[in-house]
Amino acid sequence: MSNWQIFLSRLDSPDSMFWRAFEATILIAIFAQLLAVLLGLASALAGRSRVWSLRALSQSYVLVIRGTPVIVQIFFIYFGAALFLGFDPFPQSDSLILFSVNGSAVAGIVALGINDGAYMSEIIRSGVNAIERGQIEAATSLGMTHSLTMRRIVLPQAARVIIPPLGNEFNGMIKNTSLLAFIGVYEMFFDAETHYSQTFKPVPYFLAVAVWYLLLTTIWTFIQGYIESSLDIDYRVVQRSHPFLHRLTYAFTHQPR
Repeated sequence: MSNWQIFLSRLDSPDSMFWRAFEATILIAIFAQLLAVLLGLASALAGRSRVWSLRALSQSYVLVIRGTPVIVQIFFIYFGAALFLGFDPFPQSDSLILFSVNGSAVAGIVALGINDGAYMSEIIRSGVNAIERGQIEAATSLGMTHSLTMRRIVLPQAARVIIPPLGNEFNGMIKNTSLLAFIGVYEMFFDAETHYSQTFKPVPYFLAVAVWYLLLTTIWTFIQGYIESSLDIDYRVVQRSHPFLHRLTYAFTHQPR
C-alpha cells in the first residue's frame, strides 16, 4: 500500500480506533478548557482581592505556569502527583462525570486545565480591567457588595472582551491534546503514532492526523466567529436598520472590538 493510499484511507475510511481517539481528543479539550476557565476566573478574582496572600498566590501561579513548558507540567502532574500526595490520584481506570476514562486522560485534563488556567487568568483580568471604574463605584454607592458587583455588573460586560481570546485558547487546547500521547492517552496523535510504529511509514499517518486537527480547528473557528458576531450587538443593529452604503461606512469607521 503506497503512502498516498494510506493517507487517503485515513481520511475517507478511518477505523473504529481512530474514531475513539477522535472522540477522546474533543472531550479532553472541552473538559480541560472548562477547568481552565474556572481556574482562570478564581485566579483573576484572587489577584484583585484585598487579601495579600491571595494576590501573591495568584501571581505565583501565573508566573510559574506561564514560565514552564506544558509538557513538563504534564509529566510532573502525571508522575509526580502521587509522590506529593501520598496516593495515586490517577488510577488506571477513573470516572469523569458520566464517562469512564483512563487515569492518564484525567491527569492530562488536569495538566492542560492548570496550564491554560494561567493564561485565562490574564485574559479575564484584562476583561475586568476594561470595564470603567465608574460603574464599580456607582454599584458600590448603591450598596452592592463587591461579589454582587462582579456577578451582575462587571463579569457580564467583561464577557464581550473575554470571549474572543477564550476562543483562541480553545483552538490551542485542541492542538495541545496531542501532547498527552506522551503519557499514554489514546487520542488522535497517539493513534497515528501507533499505526506508524506498525508500518514504519510516518508521512501518511502524521500528515493525515494534521488534516484532522486542521478540520477541528477550522470548524471551531467558524463557531467562534458566529459567537463573536452574536455578541457584537451594535454591528447587528446597524446591519438591520441601515442600507448597504451605511453598513460599508460603519465597517470602515468602527474598529473591531
